[in-house]
This record gives sequence, C-alpha cells and structure tokens, in this order.
Amino acid sequence: MIAIREIKKIPIWAWVNALVAAGSVSLYVAMANQTQAVGFPLDDAWIHQTYARNLADLGEWSFIHGVPSAGSTSPMWTFILSLFHLVSDQVPFLLTFMMGTICLWVLSSLGELIFRRTTRYSGALPLAGLFLAMEWHLVWAGASGMETALMAVIILAVFYFILPGTSKGYILAGLLTGIGVWIRPDALTLVGPLLFCIYVSNSEWKERVKIGSWSLFAGLIPFGAYLLFNFFLSGQIWPNTFYAKQAEYAAMQETSVFLRYANLIVLPLVGVGSLVLPGFIYKLAKSIRNRDWFWISATLWWLGYNMIYAVKLPVTYQHGRYLIPAMPVFFLMGLIGAAEWMTPKKSQGRLIWVFKKGWMVSLVVVSVAFLGLGASSYARDVAIINTEMVETAKWLKANTAEDDLIAVHDIGAVGYFSQRNIIDLAGLVTPEVIPIIRDEDLLTQLLDTEGVAYLMTFPGWYSSLADGKPIIYQSAASFSPRSGGENMAVYRWDQE
Repeated sequence: MIAIREIKKIPIWAWVNALVAAGSVSLYVAMANQTQAVGFPLDDAWIHQTYARNLADLGEWSFIHGVPSAGSTSPMWTFILSLFHLVSDQVPFLLTFMMGTICLWVLSSLGELIFRRTTRYSGALPLAGLFLAMEWHLVWAGASGMETALMAVIILAVFYFILPGTSKGYILAGLLTGIGVWIRPDALTLVGPLLFCIYVSNSEWKERVKIGSWSLFAGLIPFGAYLLFNFFLSGQIWPNTFYAKQAEYAAMQETSVFLRYANLIVLPLVGVGSLVLPGFIYKLAKSIRNRDWFWISATLWWLGYNMIYAVKLPVTYQHGRYLIPAMPVFFLMGLIGAAEWMTPKKSQGRLIWVFKKGWMVSLVVVSVAFLGLGASSYARDVAIINTEMVETAKWLKANTAEDDLIAVHDIGAVGYFSQRNIIDLAGLVTPEVIPIIRDEDLLTQLLDTEGVAYLMTFPGWYSSLADGKPIIYQSAASFSPRSGGENMAVYRWDQE
C-alpha cells in the first residue's frame, strides 16, 4: 500500500517523460535492427560488457581471464551491467537498453524539476523534460550501452541539489559528486560549482566552512574508495583509460587550444541546441546583471568542462560523446532563458508575437527532425561496429587457436566474442603500451617479443606497423566504407 501511494505521488508529467524516453530509445534500437541488427554504436560498450560478464561469471575484475586490470573508466556502470549478466546467458541487450531508458527518464525529469523551480512553470506538459527526452545526442547516449546518460544524471542531480533555497542539499550534492567519480572521473569537476554556491549562499564564513567541510567529507568517502580501487588493480590511482586516451591523442594538442575549444563548444549546437543558444546568452546576461550566482556557476562549469577536454582530450568523434554528459546543463539554461524572454509583455508588438510563435514551432520541428536523423546515425554506427568489430571477433574465435596472442587496437568486441589473449594497442588493458602508443617501431618490437600471432586493425590506422604482414581476413561490409571509413583486417603477424 505504501508503494502504491508513493507511485501516485509521481506527477503526470514525469510519466510523460518516461513514455517519451522509452519511445525515443526504442526508435533508435528499432532503426538499428532494421538497418542491420541490434547492437551497440561503440566498441567501448563491449569493453564494459566483457568486464561485467567476467565479474558475474568468474567473480573477478578483469578483461582477460585471470589478469585483473583497471581498463574500465566506469566501475559503477560495469557493476550494474554485471547484475544483468547474472540473469542472462546471452548479451543482455534488453536490460542494458532498459537501463539507458531509465537514465534518460531520470535525466529529463531532473531537467523538468530545475526548469519548474527556476521559471515557476506549473503546466501539465513537461516542456524541459520533453526537450531532453527527445534531444538526439542524449537519446543516442541512452541507447549506447555506455555510462554517458548515467553521468548526465549525476551532473543534473548535483545542480538540482545546489539550487538556491535547497541548502540542505549541499551534503547530498557532495556525496553524489564522490559517487559520480565511479561513473566517470569527470564528476570531480562538480566540486567547483558546489563550493562556489556554498560560498555565495552564506554570509557567515563559519557557516560556509561548516557546510563546505561536511559536503567535501561526504564526497571524500566514495572518492577515496575509488582511488584505492584503481590502485589495488593497477598501482595507479586513476584507470588506465585516463592515461591511455591522452597518450593516444597527444598529437591533437599541437593544434591551437582556441581552435580545439571552438570545435568542442559547438557540438551541442548540432541539432535543436542551436535554437536555444540565444536563450543561453540571454540567461547568462541576465544572471550577471542580477548576480544570479547559481546560473553563473553553471555557466563557468560548462565552459570549464569544455576547456578541460580541449586541453587534455580534444576529440569530437562519435558525436562528441565525452561532452554529451555536460550538454543538458547548456540545453536547460538555454530553455530557461528562452522561456523568460518569451514571457508575454504588455508592450509586445505583433511582429515579436509572430517571431516567438515561429520559434516555438521551429523548436518542435527541429527536435523531431533531428530525433529521426539521430536514429539513422545511430543505426549506421551500430551497423559499423557489428560488421567490423563483432564479425571480425567472431572470425577470430572460429579460426584461431585458444592460446594464440592477438594484438588489437579496438578490444571490446574481440574481448567479448573471441575470448583470446590480447595485447591492447590502445593501452586500456595493456598499460605497458601507453608510453610507446604511437611509436610503431617500438610497438613492432613489443609484438615480436611477446609472440603475437595476429594483428587486428583498420589498415589506415598505422602507417607502417602492418608492412609485410599478409591479410588473412578482411570484412567485406559496406557500412564503414560508405561512411568514409575502412574495412577491418586481420594480419598474420608471426609467419613462421
């Protein structure tokens, strides 16, 4: 009876968000199935599934059986997936997509709560919730099999609990920040707006110190546990991915940091985000004028989050997946600014009225249009991973010996389907590769020394690593070449 009463307390708009989130994710999965087959749009999703399966079946935190490693950026996401493997003998696609849907639902509902608290909107239709539940970057994330949407939930939850008037939420925000590091290390950046809002919301310095200390202490417990977890696995306090990704894309840092920053900051504008940009600028100007420190902190965090990636990992591929968790902050601020600007005024002329109505219609049309375009893009991404990574991994399973050592650049599907011993050329589970990750001569020496039998990579990924090595298998699928990519190849490395 208590559970039923609690369910009845959930507002109608939250259930609307749930239906739209489920419909959006289902559309993407159905489009992928119609295009080629159900799957994941990233090879990294298979890394999580491999760790999760080994944890569920073998009780060990490893990618390769018997070799503990810190190659999972998101231990919490991996643990959640391991629960699905406890009840499923097959790839837990359905449960994984359901989890992504729940994350998108919670994300859209948090956005709606912040929208209503800020604008005093009380209508039955969840304006912000529908926007977020249909925004194509976020739907793609919800159907990706990755931790991206869950990380976005943590970010919005922290901002919700530090809203003005919710001072009791600071400690909870601190706790969520510490927990968030288990989802992605990026959560540590949330300490900035948390402490900033604590500082500006209290006039007494003793109260600031007290609340700030308790908030940091609440987050320090899960954060400290996270550092110890990584240290016991690898001897480093951060996961291997933290070092490997930066080493792999270090050459990109030779480009001007301003150009890198510009390439990242425009990513949410691909789609309906471009229509809320004026609202974002309006809200920022208004916040500065009125000294609305909460939204100033949100803006500084958003701009700083992009700058960190511009400096450390300036990649824009896969629709800017590293920036997607932060996008809801930009979208929400833009929506709130637009709502405030759109509020009818007595002096409003006919032309302004027409413009506002046109903007609202455009918002709906562009949202729906990019939801469909995003579904097509998602389906293509899934098809590429299925036909290049998954099919090649299955070929290795069927055509190589169990004790063969395989050098691989994209390890996810290979680890899950072939279950062979591997050397990870991206360094995620083979950390000794990281210092030489782009030195092909040293990589060649390493592969020879370790007795590698096969090399699996896209032919164009390395300039000379595969020179003189015969191709014994190559995908013939058309999805990757049609998208400007290549077909995956397997080379015979040891030709004795």
